[in-house]
Amino acid sequence: MAIQRLYKPLLDRLGLTYPQYLVLNVLWRDDQLPIGHIAERLALEPSTLTPLLKRLEAAGFLRRTRNPENERQVIVALTDAGRALRAQARCLNEALLAASGDTVRALGDLNARIIRLRDAVYARGMDDTDPLSE
Repeated sequence: MAIQRLYKPLLDRLGLTYPQYLVLNVLWRDDQLPIGHIAERLALEPSTLTPLLKRLEAAGFLRRTRNPENERQVIVALTDAGRALRAQARCLNEALLAASGDTVRALGDLNARIIRLRDAVYARGMDDTDPLSE
């Protein structure tokens, strides 16, 4: 929550919410992804992601198209405006770095550890055993 408070004034200037920024961040790393892949990376249900995508599409930052090889799959791709927004959004990373008092490498290492923890928790959640019974 503290990160969201730090980001809020910066996101307001960009016309984005924090969840919308997270979606764009995924696409800035890997453009043209199926909705399911984006949802998985953000640990969201696709049905939760759809309203965010609709608002970002209405704002002109991305477009959704059917996969011609699998009509059931929707591909999300950045528009030129969505790609251009990345340069403006760099201020968020700079603000987080400054507020942390840490190095880029240290924050990258922390992020990697958090991702490993999240993945382990999700993998454990797929297991039917009770973690408290062990």
